[in-house]
Amino acid sequence: MNLQDVCEITCVHSEKVERAKRKAAQLDTGRAVRIYKALADETRLKIVCALFEEGELCVCDAAAITGTTTATASHHLRLLKNSGLAKFRKEGKLVYYSLDDEHVLKQIRIAFVHQEEMSIHGS
Repeated sequence: MNLQDVCEITCVHSEKVERAKRKAAQLDTGRAVRIYKALADETRLKIVCALFEEGELCVCDAAAITGTTTATASHHLRLLKNSGLAKFRKEGKLVYYSLDDEHVLKQIRIAFVHQEEMSIHGS
């Protein structure tokens, strides 16, 4: 344990703690966690970025973009759909996916900007 990043004494700021606890109780943190878990996979993140760029992709396109099998791409797309991030439509024998929540894209962009800044500053 690094003692430089731990309080040396116990001092709870009760007002701040109570405000934060009340606010946290109002949030749907479980849904937010599911979204971040869905995005916490390199293949799924590549698919989301590709869907953002192209608008809509069939499962075969997603597989070709990520260098995976169609079964693997389908699995990842299904997870994105189940987390509320993507939607699909069937056209004949093809299944097309698109993003269902563009708010998440803002978070992804911020993550990439943050990553670039960290690289520049050597963090």
